[in-house]
Amino acid sequence: DPRLEGWPLMSSPFPTTFIIGTYIYFVTSLGPKLMENKKPFELRQIMAFYNFSVVALSLYLTYEFLMSGWATGYSFRCDIVDYSRSPTALRMVRTCWLYFFSKFIELLDTIFFVLRKKNNQVTFLHVFHHSIMPWTWWFGVKFAPGGLGTFHALLNCIVHVIMYTYYGICSLGPAYYKYLWWKKYMTTIQLVQFIMITVHIGQIYIMDDCPYQYPIFMFIIWLYGSMFFVLFLHFWYHAYTKGQRLPKMKRNGTSKDQ
Repeated sequence: DPRLEGWPLMSSPFPTTFIIGTYIYFVTSLGPKLMENKKPFELRQIMAFYNFSVVALSLYLTYEFLMSGWATGYSFRCDIVDYSRSPTALRMVRTCWLYFFSKFIELLDTIFFVLRKKNNQVTFLHVFHHSIMPWTWWFGVKFAPGGLGTFHALLNCIVHVIMYTYYGICSLGPAYYKYLWWKKYMTTIQLVQFIMITVHIGQIYIMDDCPYQYPIFMFIIWLYGSMFFVLFLHFWYHAYTKGQRLPKMKRNGTSKDQ
């Protein structure tokens, strides 16, 4: 997309790949080794600020996705990418890039785990989810910033408002744990998100003559929605059905679950 000429991180996928590779190495190897003989950092105030900042950013992105298409003309069916330089089209481009960039901000989730020596929460699901999103979204922003391929981003922003509100309350300390009774429902909301993504994007296989410019992205998003539904369902089963994770108010300390 020539409209992205000169935008940060958009010249090639290598800077994004390098950042993600460095992130994976730090959270799975270097970070735990550096923290092995150190006391865990107390980051409650920093994490409270971070979590509520992500809530604010997610609210802003939700509004921008709605105003740049999803509440101003998109049909929720065959919505193609508008490559014009109209104000609405350019607004969608900016929103897509900012959503892409927000995925790098969210890498701090795992950094906080490592610095607080919560290595048991640096799971495959967590690291894979945080790694694959910015990498795949580089290609989405570079080639198709808009259209039906952004529906999952809108849903993800809405879910993040809920999720990071939970994290923010959690980081305020034990006095607030009584407000976290809805933890199990948060994971259920995430599962519903992946069902909605898979159903929405799956429409392209039953719609006649939908001229969406990059059908390969539709397959990738469908695969993403289906795969993460299975992974999060597995997490939900082991966390709640088998009772491996207790409600927050019954445990000491603060943590995140995804």
